[in-house]
Amino acid sequence: MRHRTVTERNLTTFTRELAILVQAGLPLVRALEILSRQTRESSFRVVVESLADTIRSGRSLTDGLAMHPDIFDRLYLNMVRAGEAGGALDIVFARLATYRERSQRLKSRVQAAMIYPAIVTLVATGIVWLLLLFVVPKFEGIFASLLRGRPLPALTQALLGASVVIKQHALIGFGGLVAMVVAARRGLRTAPGRRWRDGCLLRSPWLGEVQLQLAVARFSRTFGTLLSSGVPILSALLIARDTSANEHVADAIAQVHERVKAGSGVAAALAPLRLFPAMTISMIEVGEETGRLPDLLARIADIYDEEVERSMTTVTTLIEPVMIVLMALVVGTIVIALFLPLVGIIQGL
Repeated sequence: MRHRTVTERNLTTFTRELAILVQAGLPLVRALEILSRQTRESSFRVVVESLADTIRSGRSLTDGLAMHPDIFDRLYLNMVRAGEAGGALDIVFARLATYRERSQRLKSRVQAAMIYPAIVTLVATGIVWLLLLFVVPKFEGIFASLLRGRPLPALTQALLGASVVIKQHALIGFGGLVAMVVAARRGLRTAPGRRWRDGCLLRSPWLGEVQLQLAVARFSRTFGTLLSSGVPILSALLIARDTSANEHVADAIAQVHERVKAGSGVAAALAPLRLFPAMTISMIEVGEETGRLPDLLARIADIYDEEVERSMTTVTTLIEPVMIVLMALVVGTIVIALFLPLVGIIQGL
């Protein structure tokens, strides 16, 4: 049974509250009973109650989590398994909650930074379409009666031609646009589509750097959190590969896994790939030498989280005047094209 209404925020809140209750000394079953009563989301309440029932029946919490793979991913499952094996569930849940909170915070900030340009683009496109569909055609009759056969300026002719094309084929164009969006969404859900999209993102001038920073931060935080919770390094690499949001980065992590499996260190396995920054590889090498790899991975993740936030803040600051200027240019061009014939009529008078 799938519980699609369980949100990321609710799962993060559940993990943090469970960590607090377990750290306070409550038995796991009692903590789950308390959380099931205070959970507002009915579908998630059923999940929490099933976890408590699983433990009452003598099985482990890991067994209960494995019954809901659509909610608890491999990272969550393996960290809890390691925590149960080491008797440190309170520490594991605290680390899981911190991991999810930081990941969710970064994701929210990136999404918030992209909302403004998307809204401005949508509004500007809507204004231009309204002008071309309803305002510009009315000027065509005015120009025909005033100019009496004299030619229109080239800019005005182009504007009127665009208005006629859009008005005659508006429904076809809208239908085609919807079809293209649907086809693109379906195509990007396939493995070749995702690989093409991720490659384009990594190669793009500015966005590629941000995407790489996001990928390094996600890998470092996932890998470090798993290692600090007692998950074996090879299993941690496989989970980090599966949770990567970029297909090319996932391929790179898979290569690292194979080299580490053959006896290489993580830093030595990362170096030939030329995907991860040199600073990241150097810090991982130091972590391996000093035995503090999980701590340095967490520090790497913090550094790149801050870099992404700074980059998004800069873009948000710069994009507002750029969008305003572009919108002014488009609307200004339409206004100039409409008033050029009027200037010629006035000069003729």
